[in-house]
Amino acid sequence: MEFLILKYLHVLGAVLMGAGLIGVWLADLRSRQEQDLIRFSEAVRYIAVFYDGVVVPGALILLFSGTWLTVQYFGGWDFLNTPWLAGMIILFAFEFIEGNTITRLYFMKLRRLTNEAVIIGKITPELEKEREKTIPSFTHYLDLPMLFLIIALGVIKPATWDMFFVGSLIAVGVASFFTIYIPRLYPRGSDAT
Repeated sequence: MEFLILKYLHVLGAVLMGAGLIGVWLADLRSRQEQDLIRFSEAVRYIAVFYDGVVVPGALILLFSGTWLTVQYFGGWDFLNTPWLAGMIILFAFEFIEGNTITRLYFMKLRRLTNEAVIIGKITPELEKEREKTIPSFTHYLDLPMLFLIIALGVIKPATWDMFFVGSLIAVGVASFFTIYIPRLYPRGSDAT
């Protein structure tokens, strides 16, 4: 019974995290479309709501259930000998650290600058500069492809590391594509036509 409960919690955590990341993705796209400060600030607020209210709880449920499952049912450190499980854990650890540093800090700063701009009544140069940052955009666009790879590893359970490496390259390629393509889709300021 314990295994089934942990498995359920693990699936629930993945669903919450995935739903939250999709919400963050959509709110971010909406914010990139907006030149109106009030609508932009609303989209940025939704990013925070999805991230803090759905992604983080999902990630914590995954961390708890995944750790317990690994220790109790997969031999603890023996997971290193199982490519699909080790790949899931490595990618989750990477995403957990990256998501709570680069991406989260970027969205927190964006929210703070947006709130300051709303008080002033116009988009400030500092806010405009923050909106254009490449590295946080890349890590944000990397979140969903990495989650999809983590889920694929857990479902397919490959016996080799090939899927991990090929999937990681594809995820980086997808994130790179969106990092380059999305800003061109929604040009700002002097770039806008």
